[in-house]
Amino acid sequence: MLQISNTVSIPEHEIEMSAVRSQGAGGQNVNKVATAIHLRFDIVASSLPERYKERLLKLSDQRITKEGVIVIKAQEHRSQEQNREEALQRLQDLIKSAIAVAKPRKKSKPTRSSQRKRLDSKTKRSQIKTMRGKVTDE
Repeated sequence: MLQISNTVSIPEHEIEMSAVRSQGAGGQNVNKVATAIHLRFDIVASSLPERYKERLLKLSDQRITKEGVIVIKAQEHRSQEQNREEALQRLQDLIKSAIAVAKPRKKSKPTRSSQRKRLDSKTKRSQIKTMRGKVTDE
């Protein structure tokens, strides 16, 4: 059982995990032992609430296929069990990030002091540039 929030959890039978061989350097152990974990989670067929499903399917994440399946490959650790935990943690984080609602931004005005400083620096810069002009003898 993967706990997402106090009320929402995913049963283990909905998460499909398979062990595969890791990529990259690692010596003889990499060639013999399947330590990487391939996690597949079908959003549409899951028991998640509808609003969770909708938010997940709207995400533009490369880990979510067109068919609505989340695919995560964990191969950071040397042991299969640690990679399994890592994959489950990534799935949990992805679902939590999809359901989190960002606070609306409040518009703010620049302070009077910052406005004054900006205008002063503009006038100073303007004076510097006018001093660079041609000198006329009168």
